[in-house]
Amino acid sequence: MVLPALLLEIGSHQAEVAETLISVGEFLVIFVAARLLAELMVRVQLPTILGELVAGVLIGVSGLHLIVPPETQVQLSSWGLGLLSSLADLSPEKVQEIYAETFPNLQAVSQIGLFALLFLTGLESELEELVAVGAQATTVAVTGVVLPFALGTAGLYYIFHVPLIPAIFAGAAMTATSIGITASVFGELKFLRTREGQTVIGAAVLDDILGIVILAVVVSLAGGEGFSLGPILKLVAAAAVFVAAALFLSRTAAPGFDWLLDQLKAPGEVVVAAFVVLSLCCFVAQAIGLEAALGAFAAGLILSSSKHTHAIQDTVKPLVALFATIFFVLIGTGMDLSVLNPLNPENREGLIVAAFLLTVAIAGKVATGWSYFSKEKTNRLVVGLGMMPRGEVGLIFLGLGTQAGLLTKPLEAAILLMVIGTTFLAPILLRLVLGGSAGGPDLDPLAEIPT
Repeated sequence: MVLPALLLEIGSHQAEVAETLISVGEFLVIFVAARLLAELMVRVQLPTILGELVAGVLIGVSGLHLIVPPETQVQLSSWGLGLLSSLADLSPEKVQEIYAETFPNLQAVSQIGLFALLFLTGLESELEELVAVGAQATTVAVTGVVLPFALGTAGLYYIFHVPLIPAIFAGAAMTATSIGITASVFGELKFLRTREGQTVIGAAVLDDILGIVILAVVVSLAGGEGFSLGPILKLVAAAAVFVAAALFLSRTAAPGFDWLLDQLKAPGEVVVAAFVVLSLCCFVAQAIGLEAALGAFAAGLILSSSKHTHAIQDTVKPLVALFATIFFVLIGTGMDLSVLNPLNPENREGLIVAAFLLTVAIAGKVATGWSYFSKEKTNRLVVGLGMMPRGEVGLIFLGLGTQAGLLTKPLEAAILLMVIGTTFLAPILLRLVLGGSAGGPDLDPLAEIPT
């Protein structure tokens, strides 16, 4: 009995060694690849976030297979598996199994980056300026949801004869706007606290709310439950109450937070207290059926009037620089660019549909820049381009559609290409349009973040 127990203990230790090697190796590969590509982007005057996405592509499913999301069913590179298995003294199959089990931990860390970035975005958003562009942001958001959704769904259904439910789902996937990517690009270009930047951020937040409602409708239809007005109205009401509460607390809660922070003496009190508020808002948002990302932005809004705002910024920025990098790299690792190969007959249908979806996705969002009235002169093209990237939000829609079995392979590839195209084009086009006309160096502390 002693020998089997000893063998079991040795096997457990080997698994722990493999798990540690995998976790540390993932961080090493991500940060080295992201840093190298970010440095390259700086030298060619492109946003560094693009470098992080490209780094993800190079080390992911479309590249070296050093980091691959398990849901893609792609194996890790043979030499990487061989190295890990020899170091941990385990079979390659066992290492692959441990990798799949531990990968959600990496995704959880990346979510910290997203939440921290959105928290900092809310913290940097001047509430008066956000309220001042409220009407414009609402118009931009509604237009940015209705146009892509209607044109995409109708085109797929009537032109390409895609069944109604998959067509609706694909149309819904085009409504998203990746607030994380947009905020990062605007922050880097020192444009976040301009009127256009605030309009886009406000519209992206509303896009999330409207997207959640559309997703709820589509999932209900796909599940065969039919259209049920009650749950939809309940979701809309929850979103309205949550946003209203965040705006109210941004006016009233700061003095209480400041008093509590003044009572704390242990080191790290600023970042811990800020993340308590962040976690609470994310928890509440998720608990009432909304996206936790919306809660992270709301948390930043609530603390935006605190007298400790600058101290919070200084403590959160390093966390964003680390963890947001992981988030953006992971987006790239899941992109399968083999669907771009037109020589494969199986890809051609998807490429044609993808060209249609990409055109509608770009036009539908760019048009939002001309959908609102403003007495002040604004750069409407910047507003439209800022709404373009689908990023992680589009990938979430795609993942849900795949899991539900709603999408054919060509349609799945088409949605993926639409997400890839808008995610990569938006930072490049924003850089070209803005050039040297972005805001001054003191306008946006987020610009200091090396993401």
